[in-house]
Amino acid sequence: MKITIVGAGAVGASCAEYIAIKDFVSEVVLLDIKEGYAEGKAMDLMQTASLNNFDTKIIGSTNDYSKTANSDICVITSGIPRKPGMSREELIGINAGIVKTVSSNLLEHSPDTILIVVSNPMDSMTYLVHKTTTLPKNRIIGMGGVLDSARFKYRLAEALDVPTKEVDGMVIGGHSDKGMVPLISKATRNGEKVSGLLSAERLEQVKQDTKVGGATLTGLLGTSAWYAPGAAVSALAEAIICDQKKIFPCSSFLNGEFGLNDICIGVPVILGKNGIEEIVEIELDPSDLDHLKESVEGVRKTNNLLDI
Repeated sequence: MKITIVGAGAVGASCAEYIAIKDFVSEVVLLDIKEGYAEGKAMDLMQTASLNNFDTKIIGSTNDYSKTANSDICVITSGIPRKPGMSREELIGINAGIVKTVSSNLLEHSPDTILIVVSNPMDSMTYLVHKTTTLPKNRIIGMGGVLDSARFKYRLAEALDVPTKEVDGMVIGGHSDKGMVPLISKATRNGEKVSGLLSAERLEQVKQDTKVGGATLTGLLGTSAWYAPGAAVSALAEAIICDQKKIFPCSSFLNGEFGLNDICIGVPVILGKNGIEEIVEIELDPSDLDHLKESVEGVRKTNNLLDI
């Protein structure tokens, strides 16, 4: 099994590292437009193989898409990252052109691949791929909700002062500071609802901290985060390659689900060997459904800026 990652920057390299360490594919291809950059990242990562005990082969390529041929999954991380004070939506002009070109080149060599879109604004970039390629909708996946949910669980565990693995929670909606919908009503600690464990004020703080999770890190780091996005991609890829049938919130093209049409937005899906095996229409509280619809309107405004 083979995975290609386009963009060998911090996010792309982290994707490659986590995928390799989990050792569930035979080959990872890193591709970048900067001469020698992907090759250097691949060599550096391969020199950890004996230390991290993995057999995955990692190769780098400078803009040679023939090296990506017959990839089972292709991950698009390329594009300019956020800087402090920037919204994800501000990246649309440059990143749309990059994502459109990259997806076209990938499909020329891997026409039956599954595409995972990471580039921001992620929901609109996922929508762009749907509108400009011939891939069926189950084979185009936006990563954002997985990352947002991981940040949500981190904040919940922090508030509860418990191990993160004891906490479960999900974020749906758009992958943006205003568009995220952390589902407080469904969040639990070992099966017990967190609404009975934390005050309404503390839960509201968790919600707001989750929604600005990316912006908080951008302010601290001076650029977009990379460890958690890389881990999120590796979780999606493993679920697909290993046909795990796990439920993750992903940006998916909706055709009537949740009463929504012609939009890519974060909703729960079952992931397996065919990509999105099923969109799971969980029952939402009225307030969460209202927030989801507000999120959709925000994504639509960004979509209207796309040249498609």
